[in-house]
Amino acid sequence: MGLPEILIEFKTKAETAIRRSQNGTVAVILIDDTKTGDSNMSYCYATAADSGISSSWNAANRRYLNLIFAGSPKAVLVERVNTTTTEDSTSFSLDDALARLKNKNWNWLTIPGIAQDQVCDLSDWIKAQRSAKKTFKAVLPNCASNDESIVNFTTTGIKCGTMTYTTEEFCARIAGLLAGLSMTESATYQVLPEVTSITESVTPDADIDAGRFILINDGEKIKVASGINSLATLSGDKTEDMKSIKIVEGMDLIRDDIRSAFESNYIGINNSYDNKMMFVAAVNQYFDGLVRQGVLYGEADNVADIDVEAQRDWLSQRFVITDYTDDQIRKAKTGKYVFVTADITFVDAIENLRFGINMQ
Repeated sequence: MGLPEILIEFKTKAETAIRRSQNGTVAVILIDDTKTGDSNMSYCYATAADSGISSSWNAANRRYLNLIFAGSPKAVLVERVNTTTTEDSTSFSLDDALARLKNKNWNWLTIPGIAQDQVCDLSDWIKAQRSAKKTFKAVLPNCASNDESIVNFTTTGIKCGTMTYTTEEFCARIAGLLAGLSMTESATYQVLPEVTSITESVTPDADIDAGRFILINDGEKIKVASGINSLATLSGDKTEDMKSIKIVEGMDLIRDDIRSAFESNYIGINNSYDNKMMFVAAVNQYFDGLVRQGVLYGEADNVADIDVEAQRDWLSQRFVITDYTDDQIRKAKTGKYVFVTADITFVDAIENLRFGINMQ
């Protein structure tokens, strides 16, 4: 492997971006004592009809799996948690399941049986994993996390025919829906045909502004009001675009693609200026492919280049470079480090129409 292969890998990643983005994986933690002696606490299913589901899970958890698969994810990773019964109460811990999930590949996490006092801890765990360069996200009930990695689902009174679901339980359906959407689609106005009624929000606009993911009734169908995450207050490097689940999904896919290609094809190669520029060229080819796929906005530049400012800062901590020109900084040796920056613009989904009619 080497630099020529990275061009091929990036080309393939761009061409398959849409297909891969609409085949996300849902991780779900299920509290279930059906097989208390089962040493295999982890499972992977491709469809709701997979053998083993019917005998491995209780009726409630089978319903949750069906909810997830209704969104057509690529796969569902299931982690079993057994309950612990004491003289005073019955409880469960998520720690072992989260430890198993930490080093697996998945996109969305849901826990239909989560207790409300565990929601904040799980939100913090997701944020910590993202700080460690994981691109995990979660659908959580009533979790005003103010973070792009958390979808704060708050709708109540959800009925599917004769079945009623709590907010916590129906997070499974939302996670499956989000995992099944591609980067060319938004969750906004996605219809949930099985839902027959909900407790409707009396302030839907305020809910959306506050980062609450809610369902609405348009008089005919129950559908998603807006494809937003819990990010409501912007600060630092958090921009308005990052409130959109669609755009964050695109950011995560690009981050994962670039990291995996870099690790597979670049680490161990001589850190010369020519090799740096080869990597930059490969990334730019990848961006061009994403423009053709409709992921990045074609009227924007969408380019990567050597990060001269970051490189200058790194060099200034080690050498006297006061008189160095930008070109000298670009071509200077940077030890084991490669500094690259990129400016890209995502294509958002059409969600609003302003149509002015002038009467003559």
